[in-house]
Amino acid sequence: MENRDNFRSRIGVLLALAGSAIGLGNLWRFPYLLGTNGGAAFIIIYLFFVFIICLPIMFSEFTIGRRSGANAFGAYKILAPKSKWGIVGILAVLTPTLVVSFYSVVGGWTIDYMVKAAMSRFSMGSEGLGTLFSDTISSPVEPIIYMLVFLALSCLVVAAGVEKGIEKYTKIMMPALFIMIIVIAVRSVTLKGAGAGLSFLFNPDFSKVTGQTFLDALGQAFFSLSLGCGTIITYASYVAKKESIVGLSSQTAIADTTFALLAGVAIMPAVFAFGISPSQGPGLVFVTLPYIFSQIPFGNVLGVIFFFVLFIAAITSAISLIEVLVAYLKEEFGFSRLAAVAVSFFGVGTVAVLCSLSQGDMVRIELFGKNLFDLLDYTSSNILMPVGGLCAVIFAGWVLKKPEISDELTSGGTVKLKKTAIEVIFFLIRYVSPIAVIAIMLGAWL
Repeated sequence: MENRDNFRSRIGVLLALAGSAIGLGNLWRFPYLLGTNGGAAFIIIYLFFVFIICLPIMFSEFTIGRRSGANAFGAYKILAPKSKWGIVGILAVLTPTLVVSFYSVVGGWTIDYMVKAAMSRFSMGSEGLGTLFSDTISSPVEPIIYMLVFLALSCLVVAAGVEKGIEKYTKIMMPALFIMIIVIAVRSVTLKGAGAGLSFLFNPDFSKVTGQTFLDALGQAFFSLSLGCGTIITYASYVAKKESIVGLSSQTAIADTTFALLAGVAIMPAVFAFGISPSQGPGLVFVTLPYIFSQIPFGNVLGVIFFFVLFIAAITSAISLIEVLVAYLKEEFGFSRLAAVAVSFFGVGTVAVLCSLSQGDMVRIELFGKNLFDLLDYTSSNILMPVGGLCAVIFAGWVLKKPEISDELTSGGTVKLKKTAIEVIFFLIRYVSPIAVIAIMLGAWL
């Protein structure tokens, strides 16, 4: 088996973690969830979940990964040998495999629409763009080709390794991502009538808050922060002991939340400026925004930039998801990195092809009224990831010993952390996060 690769710099770790967190969840899911759940009211609930419930879960997954120094499955096996916790490890590998399968389909759409923007294909009115989107995703050939290109590019980064692939490319892609989203946000807020969009973002409407809103916010927080799907555990296993778990996790959550809010500022003012309903669902990004781009000067250029932003956000998350499977295959079955990447490409690609075809009429796989694509999207963000995160925080709080948690939080005593802070974090890990996740999930399902 190959020697384990590791991150070489703190900024490399932070940008890789931020790249895992910042993805389509911020630019694709977050805006339309905002639109259907009361705007600012959803943001308030979401922020509470991120920093009170999800951050302790991130601490837990970071602790599990770094303390074990192993892949998401092996971590539980090493820290709790001769126990049933290996089942959770299997879930931690299965979940990202399913997520990246439908995620790669959307990643392919970003490349497709980048090409369409460059070819000025958006000058056809909102109804025509709706038809274009429907025709695009239901096509049996075009979206599969773009999906395979996206998946291949993601796998090439992973194949280069942790330091020379993931760390190297996220150092380039993440700063570029923030610069481009700021450019789009500035253009959006300068549109006539953009004030209504800003009001929607920052004036809460709690009348639209339902039990589903809480589940949506929790699912979005898990999806956006990459919790419950093995990525934090896997990445943490490559992080040096001297690095601060609390610092890196908090900075990742702040970067992710900042980007999500920037995405809202980039999208919602433009939506309101053109009198479009914000509750457009997933089509908000692929139907509404192309229409807006077609109505403003140099809109095709802005369209290319926007869909390139989507692509970069998608690929930085995809490589973290693929790395979970690659690390598992390497360490549990002795695959070389290249062989593990090849197996991952064909395995994920097969499921992704079925997801893409399920959007049309060729593959009619439906369960609970959802096609395969929608089923994997809903199940992963609302069930598998919350359950995986719940298991991780229970494991950290009740299986690992308190001195082990303290040792990781303080990086073996090298990071100064007050005893009171450690006690608060441990209380959140042991009681608050698991109880809150269970209550929200049961309240939404029952």
